[in-house]
Amino acid sequence: MAKNAAEPRAAARKALLQLTGVSRSYGEREVLHPMSLSLAAGECVALLGHNGSGKSTLLRVAAGRDVPSKGTVRFDGLPMDESDPRIRARVAVVGDTVACYPDLTVREHLLLVAVAHGVADAAEWVAQVLTDRMLAERADALPSALSSGQMQALLLACALVRPRDLLLLDEPEQRLDPDARRRLAELLKGELADGVAVLLVTHHTDLALDVADRVVVLEDGKILKQGATRKVLAAEFAARATASPVGAR
Repeated sequence: MAKNAAEPRAAARKALLQLTGVSRSYGEREVLHPMSLSLAAGECVALLGHNGSGKSTLLRVAAGRDVPSKGTVRFDGLPMDESDPRIRARVAVVGDTVACYPDLTVREHLLLVAVAHGVADAAEWVAQVLTDRMLAERADALPSALSSGQMQALLLACALVRPRDLLLLDEPEQRLDPDARRRLAELLKGELADGVAVLLVTHHTDLALDVADRVVVLEDGKILKQGATRKVLAAEFAARATASPVGAR
C-alpha cells in the first residue's frame, strides 16, 4: 500500500478531528505538553513512543474521554464531548477494557451495541462481524470464558458492529498472535478505504508502516518527531541502530 504517496492528499483534505494547543496536567505534573494534531477522513495517524510517553493520554483527550487542561478538541467542527449524541453516533473507541455484562454472551454484547446504534438487520450484521473477527465459534460464550486474544477481538468487534466516521484505537494489536495482527492490518486498510479516519496507539512499528499515513513519536509528553511514516521511521531506525526501537516495551 503506497501510503507515502497519499500523504500530500491527506494533508490537503479538511480535518475531521482537530486538536489545537492541547495539554493535560494532573496537579503539578504536566503529562501532555501543548501540541496540535489533525486527522482527515480516510487518513491514519499512528502514535508511537515508550510506555509513559503520553500516547494513551493523548488518545483519551482526542476521544473526549479526558478533558484537556488547555486547548481545544473538535470533531467535524463540534466540540469533542463523549456525552454528545452527535459525537457518540460517529466516533468509535477501542480501549484496553470493555464494559462487559457477565451474563451476556459475545453475540448478545454485539447485538446490544448494534441495536443501540440503530443498525438495520442487526442480527445478520452481528453474524458477519463474528465471522470476520474469528469469533463465530465463541458467539455463545460468556466473557469470562474468553482467552485474552478473544477478548481483544471482542473489543474490536464492538467498534466494528456500529457506524463510525472516526475510529480511535489504543494498542489494538496487544494480545493478538501474528495472524490476528495481519488480519487487523487488513481490516484497518479497509476502514481507510471506506473513508474512516483512524487514530492509532501502537507499540508495533510494523503495523504503523503497514497502515499509517503519518506517525507522531511522543517522548515525555512532547512530540519528538512527526511526519510521513516511512520517512520518520527510517530516520529513527538509523539513529537508534544499537538502541531499543521506537515503541519497544
